[in-house]
Amino acid sequence: MWWRKALVWALCLVPLAMLLNGYRTNDLTANPIEYLTHETGDWGLRILLLSLAITPLRRLGFPTLIQYRRLLGLFAFFYICLHFAIWAYLDRMLDVNDMWTDVLKRRFITVGMLGLVLMVPLAITSTKGWIRRLGKKWQQLHRLVYVSALAGVVHYYWLVKSDIRLPAAYAAVLLVLMGARAWHQYRSG
Repeated sequence: MWWRKALVWALCLVPLAMLLNGYRTNDLTANPIEYLTHETGDWGLRILLLSLAITPLRRLGFPTLIQYRRLLGLFAFFYICLHFAIWAYLDRMLDVNDMWTDVLKRRFITVGMLGLVLMVPLAITSTKGWIRRLGKKWQQLHRLVYVSALAGVVHYYWLVKSDIRLPAAYAAVLLVLMGARAWHQYRSG
């Protein structure tokens, strides 16, 4: 039903609407750039993990959820691109030398950039046309999403200074999802 997909779209746009409202009302904390960077990164990772949960949930008896996996993956990419754009434009003022130095010097940015770069071909090849063109190679390529999610979790873990509860929770979710995938592979032979 079309309204379910519209509902998923609307729910995925809620974080953006909240951020835009925070900007409109001047309610983005004392450090708005840091707040926007963290919020978009968090939402990108949350939605990415949710998209990865679709396949195990489908196997547990929710087959119709598969129709939302691509949409969620693209929204995860959208928020991660916003995360990058805020860092590049607002934090680094598009100074390519400064950005490159940051990528090479700060390991959490290096691994975050890896996660973003790995998502680019996944977003590009997410259409039905690319699925047909690539055949079985499409599925192999899209397994990179697990590496990208791992890079996102490590990026977040290395970023935080002391309170690791949220990145640890994301890591636990990713571990369960990867474990479910490994278990399915093992049982399938």
